[in-house]
Amino acid sequence: MNKYVVGVDLGGTKISTALADFEGNVLSQSIIPTNAHEGEERVLERIIKSIQSVMSEGDATLEDIKAIGIGSPGPLDSKKGIIITTPNLPFNNFNLVKPLKEKFNVPVFLDNDANVAAIGEYMLGAGKGKKNMVYFTVSTGVGGGAIVDGNICRGNTSNALEIGHTTVSPFGPRCNCGNIGCLEALSSGTAIGKRGQEAVNSKVETSLKKYDKVTSYEVFKEAANGDEVAKDIIDNALTFLGIGIANAISIFDPEMIVIGGGVSKAGDIVFEKVREVVKKRCFKAMAESCQIVPAGLGTDAGVVGAVALALLELDK
Repeated sequence: MNKYVVGVDLGGTKISTALADFEGNVLSQSIIPTNAHEGEERVLERIIKSIQSVMSEGDATLEDIKAIGIGSPGPLDSKKGIIITTPNLPFNNFNLVKPLKEKFNVPVFLDNDANVAAIGEYMLGAGKGKKNMVYFTVSTGVGGGAIVDGNICRGNTSNALEIGHTTVSPFGPRCNCGNIGCLEALSSGTAIGKRGQEAVNSKVETSLKKYDKVTSYEVFKEAANGDEVAKDIIDNALTFLGIGIANAISIFDPEMIVIGGGVSKAGDIVFEKVREVVKKRCFKAMAESCQIVPAGLGTDAGVVGAVALALLELDK
């Protein structure tokens, strides 16, 4: 009798896999290196090995497994089960779903990692009980996912909610994607660290100069200690993040915005500024009816999200 699902969080450095029941409770978990440099087939073998490992640890047989959910960096085609290409993985137009379906003889669902995290927060995290929710992850980059009337919004090519690559300043810095003024280029942890390093290399007086290398962590730390340069960098980045979130509220009219990723861990300074910007830039009724909260799943967001993906798709 089917009673479990498996979730796989496929990353550039590690593969995190979990066996869970239909309530989303994780019963066993495995984390192994991806070893992406070994190529497509070897990474596929390691995914299979990780699934078998959590099944064995959880005393589950093939007959016990109802479905497998996989979250992966994109771009990808979730309908066809193909990872098109991604910088930190060896896949190139590789059908990941087909061999796993053949191996385990169960439905296998693939989605990009930001969508998967959004599904996880919606079903099992901060957004539980909501029907309309937008998830932002703000860390090295900025990504997102949207739940609309209880369904993940994937878009025509399965790559909707590339929110980090929406333009929030036509005169901003050039983003790695090639565009100018992307939210990611202005508000990500990487962007904050870059502005901090630029300040260190300038003639401005700042306590950031005591560090050999500046990341967003040091900028937030010195801002909290009262350094005016660091405070300006943080205020600027969070203002643009607030603009991006205000835009999402105006487009989706969600009940909740969930913010995850490393930058969100700075706490109140992030959420207070974002709420302030949203209040200024959204229709009052929309702003007041939308909660802006921290993500609830923490470091397990990817693998719990993959479990949630399997559960969501099975429920259709």
